[in-house]
Amino acid sequence: MKKLFSILSFVLFAGFVSVNAQSNDFLAQNSTDMQKNESVKTLKTNKVKVYYFHATRRCATCQAVEAVTEKAIKEYYGKKVPFKSINREINQNNPLVKKYKISGQTLLIISGDKVVNLTNDAFMYARTNPDKLKAKIKKTIDSMM
Repeated sequence: MKKLFSILSFVLFAGFVSVNAQSNDFLAQNSTDMQKNESVKTLKTNKVKVYYFHATRRCATCQAVEAVTEKAIKEYYGKKVPFKSINREINQNNPLVKKYKISGQTLLIISGDKVVNLTNDAFMYARTNPDKLKAKIKKTIDSMM
């Protein structure tokens, strides 16, 4: 009986040591993975992007929104902040059109999960006060960097 108890105790002890070692390895690996993911996430969220979604047929204001936005981005940020104009009618299956549920002309500034919609300001000022629109774009991007 003593022998059986000793063997059983040894097996339980060995099992405990094994489980403990594996859980420590698991925690260490997950900690490293989490740190890597946080670094990647930080890099992704700090990347500001500007998208202008438009239709195939565009009025003068629609064209001005694109032109003023593109000019502001180049003037203030050069190539640091990407700007992309997307025809939402031709690119209906574009993942961005679906993700942001774009159904009309839309100007978005995006950084990670943060999305700022400047469409109203863009259409209000693109033709009548382009400097005001450029200032609004700059202020928004600066706050997201």
